[in-house]
Amino acid sequence: MSARRHPRKRALIAAIQLDSAVIAAVQAHAAAHRLPEAAVWRMVRRYLHEIIPTFNPLVYRGVGHTAAAALLRVLYRVTILDRAPGAARALPPDAIVIYLMNHRSNADYVVASYALAGQVAISWAVGEWARVFPLEYLFKSFGSYFIRRRYREPLYHTVLERYVHRVTSAGVTQGLFPEGGLTRDGRLRPSKIGLLDYIVGAARDPALASRMYVVPVGLNYDRVLEDRTLLRELRVTDGGVGSSRWSQVGEVVSYLASSFGRLSTGRWQRYGRAAVVLGAPVSVAAWIASEAALAGSSGDGAASGPGAASPGAVPIFDLPRADRLAAVQRLCDRMMGEVGRLVPVTAVPLVCAALQTFEADYVPRPALLERVETLRGALEEAGAVVVEPGLSAAESFERAYRLLRMRRVLSRAGEGYLLLPRGRELVSYYANGIAHLCGEWEASVRSRDALPVDGFFGR
Repeated sequence: MSARRHPRKRALIAAIQLDSAVIAAVQAHAAAHRLPEAAVWRMVRRYLHEIIPTFNPLVYRGVGHTAAAALLRVLYRVTILDRAPGAARALPPDAIVIYLMNHRSNADYVVASYALAGQVAISWAVGEWARVFPLEYLFKSFGSYFIRRRYREPLYHTVLERYVHRVTSAGVTQGLFPEGGLTRDGRLRPSKIGLLDYIVGAARDPALASRMYVVPVGLNYDRVLEDRTLLRELRVTDGGVGSSRWSQVGEVVSYLASSFGRLSTGRWQRYGRAAVVLGAPVSVAAWIASEAALAGSSGDGAASGPGAASPGAVPIFDLPRADRLAAVQRLCDRMMGEVGRLVPVTAVPLVCAALQTFEADYVPRPALLERVETLRGALEEAGAVVVEPGLSAAESFERAYRLLRMRRVLSRAGEGYLLLPRGRELVSYYANGIAHLCGEWEASVRSRDALPVDGFFGR
């Protein structure tokens, strides 16, 4: 599998403006809003300049990879694991690869890019949060494209869809976070299929479909840099009172000053481990064939032409839009289910999940270590990816305890440990990240959840 250059921006803009779907969308928008077409074309060009990156291989390979490596060495110990060793290398040289990942931190872009830098240059789909100087320039230099989330204008989405179709057809490797945003409570969020539908739309061409593969990737951390900010947003969403922008700026300045002080005096300690786990690639052509067979067996119609999956099968791109989207949703849910199974278990989430299974806020050390060992065994038996499985329960706990004590989550008290008042929500946050992997222990991990998840998900 080799990296391919991102198409030139100027050539892309010209090609997309000649696309029949974009021309039709311009005419429809002009008619609907009683605007001259020249004004609508100016909107299209503005959207294109906003979306399309200027990929710079020198920046990506030189500055980007070097900066990512340096930053990660300061912040984390990085672990990269492959659940299907050799599978990525076995893909065709012209494979079109789409990486689907869970989204825990804005550091995901850096961590995943670093983990895959030896193989590909990834074009990320990035939200509006990064459209500030200098992040916008850096992301675009790395080949990322910007999307307006929750922006419903049909003209914009036609332009975005045709751009995604073009770069996918050109063989550009892409990275997606189908959850559509960071998890606020630690749990995997429901998946959204908009961009994935645009990408697999390129598979209407059988020659492209045969080259396309989706690879699930699981990420996890001993410390998510913005965890308290995410929890604050969760409380606000649930009706709580948020802090002012100036208060948040003050927190950031205080954190940076404190971090610089620790770095300059040699007291800096890394935030534990960041882990990335790669899964087995899934063929888009095989998925299309399975969906065609499913549609045919349900009696929706009959297939025709070369490459039909079976007598009576209907190619998914010939189905009504609602049925096609349902098929894409099944693919996305299947892949995100695999992503969930790949989420690595590092020391802090493991210890937090163990703490969640106790009713009291004070836990004797022997009982806690025994629970860590039992829970880790259950995770391994269930097939979860436990990072550093050779460590003893005591060693895993000490690694987590250093971070939890530093953050005033857990404190030593006599022959045991006391969960401090502000610590419960952080314990819940990190435990939620692996609770779905805990098998028979999941219910007891969930039972102590201190986060307002019902309000957040609107249930």
